[in-house]
Amino acid sequence: MATEACPTGQSRTYLTDLVFPPDTNHHNTIFGGKVMAYVDKIACIAAMRHCRKPVVTASSDSFDFLAPIKTGEAINLEAYVTWTHNTSMEVFVKVESENLLTGEKKMTARAYLTMIALDDQGKPTLVPAVIPETEEERIQHEKAKHRYALRKQRKAEQ
Repeated sequence: MATEACPTGQSRTYLTDLVFPPDTNHHNTIFGGKVMAYVDKIACIAAMRHCRKPVVTASSDSFDFLAPIKTGEAINLEAYVTWTHNTSMEVFVKVESENLLTGEKKMTARAYLTMIALDDQGKPTLVPAVIPETEEERIQHEKAKHRYALRKQRKAEQ
């Protein structure tokens, strides 16, 4: 690996925003594409915090929409690097809605993205390993090898 391993906490990133009418469709819920843009942005920040290098998105898989987010609610995102492999990093992103008047929170989406670190010439470069710190992070880290194998298989079948 490029440098010493980093704790997951180094990459953990949070983002909160308010959902306004221009962000929503005719159902008064946030556009799926807008959620995907937030997810890609926060995954990028988490990956850069982990490796301290520029990154690009290589893939987005297991993107599951679980519930809508309505106009006037907050969108809360949390992301962290779960696992690394040479030049790539798997980033897990959780998305939840928050009713700011009642405090009710609901899981609305989750996704795994693969980010690639780049050197000064824009070529893939080595990244540090991850040191999971919590039980959730350990589980994500352990299962990441299987998700990595599935991504490789999916690419090979194309």
